[in-house]
Amino acid sequence: MSFRLLRPVFPSCIRQLAGVGLALALPAAPAWAALPEAFASPVVTICTGLAAMLGTGGGIYLMLLRRRLAACEAELAALRATPVVSPEAGEPLAPLPAEGISRHFQRAVTDGLNLEGWVDREGRFFWVSQVIERYTGRTAAEVLAGDFIDLVVYERDRSYCRDQIRRALADEQISELELRLIGGSRGVHWISWHWQPIRDGEGLLLGLRVTMSDVQARKEAEFKLLETVAALRRAQALSEHYLRRSNEERSRLSALLDVVRMGILFMDTDRRVVYCNRALYEIWRMNDGDGFVGVRDVVLQQHVLQFVADPVAFMEHVNHVLSHRMPSEPYEILFSDGRVVTDFSRVVPGPDGGRSLGRIWVFEDVTEQRRVARQLLHMAERDPLTNLYNRRRFHEELARMLADSSRHRECVGLLAIDLDGFKPVNDRFGHQAGDEVLVDLASELGSVVRRNEMFFRLGGDEFAILVPSASASELSELARRLCACIAGMSFNFNNQPAGVTASIGIALSARDGENPESLIGAADRAMYLAKALGGNCWEFARESVGETVA
Repeated sequence: MSFRLLRPVFPSCIRQLAGVGLALALPAAPAWAALPEAFASPVVTICTGLAAMLGTGGGIYLMLLRRRLAACEAELAALRATPVVSPEAGEPLAPLPAEGISRHFQRAVTDGLNLEGWVDREGRFFWVSQVIERYTGRTAAEVLAGDFIDLVVYERDRSYCRDQIRRALADEQISELELRLIGGSRGVHWISWHWQPIRDGEGLLLGLRVTMSDVQARKEAEFKLLETVAALRRAQALSEHYLRRSNEERSRLSALLDVVRMGILFMDTDRRVVYCNRALYEIWRMNDGDGFVGVRDVVLQQHVLQFVADPVAFMEHVNHVLSHRMPSEPYEILFSDGRVVTDFSRVVPGPDGGRSLGRIWVFEDVTEQRRVARQLLHMAERDPLTNLYNRRRFHEELARMLADSSRHRECVGLLAIDLDGFKPVNDRFGHQAGDEVLVDLASELGSVVRRNEMFFRLGGDEFAILVPSASASELSELARRLCACIAGMSFNFNNQPAGVTASIGIALSARDGENPESLIGAADRAMYLAKALGGNCWEFARESVGETVA
């Protein structure tokens, strides 16, 4: 029996003990006088009186305690025998087992925070605590008057709730479950349900005890946490998406820069290499295993200077570019192995237009371009058979020399040369023999023409020589040497000798005109005059001189 049932006994026991002690002490007073003198002391008297009081009081306490225990047992038996009425059927149910609802339990579940309920073997609620009104706004009587599940359980959770009750009644191990209740000012509210089977003394299942606790705050926290986690996952997925896209773009850009034939070098503001493509490795003869990314510019310069023909001039160019923020002009770098590389550099501005991100250098190997350009230029201005300057270059040089002579007040001389007897050689021995004559003649006359004089083949067997700063006597002497050289050449085709001579016409810009057309016309007239005189001679333009200069 609980100790709190005995608390009302103590005050009455104390009062009764005091009365009994006084009643016993008064009749015993004459007997104390007969005791020895030692027992007459106050201490002995007090101790004896207290012992007598305690003995008497103990007996009375035991008697009252037994009477109180009998009353409590009778009260408990009466409560156990009280039937519970079902609001739905209106008839008394079987008495609850010994572990049933006592008056103290009813008070606890009514005043507590948790919602308590009882379910019969048919799966219906036949009792709920008044706490139900806090969650649903309905009283216990209103809830039990209908179907508990249909009235207060959220619609989507009803079938699940019935299935769990059915499994619990079938003696399955049901763990904690969470369902939603509806009603009242709270609307939908999350409740945690705990099942506990109730059995009689013989182990027969009488129903289920259901304890329901409020988990709305936890659910809201979980939902917020799930939303936060979902938002973080979305942000992470978006970040991974952008990172993947960035890596893809970087791979595309790297692949693009690798197929570009120009060497590309990115350097940051600390002059460290950030990126270099494959073409740069090829231009500067760097091995693929050499890790130049991250190194300073001085390390890279030490490597490239060994390939440059003029390291001092190259370093002066680099320092000049680095000292300016403007884009540099293309600069040609001559390599020791004959290659020609051009470079171009500019500062890479930041995204906000403020502090720069570094500098980009672009190197291009133009060796082949230069070779092709020279070849094209050679083809454009040279005669393919004799390798002499052609008619196109002749007109360009004539215009240039006339312009220079006009500024410096000098005279330009023109010698128009036409071969005598070339057509019979061509007709008799074939064009191959004629080409041989032209090639040999160009080679021999090249030794006669001086450095400042330009020798041209205008087509067929026609040649021309331009002489800057010329005088009539100098042109006459040059014409004499040319005639002698050509006349002295001999050829042999099919064991048959052959030879040619030349008719030369001479014109001077100071006498025959300072424009190309007039000068060419005067030289041609003089050349035809020499040919009319029998060839193997030279003549000045008659309009200029008035007579032949021998």
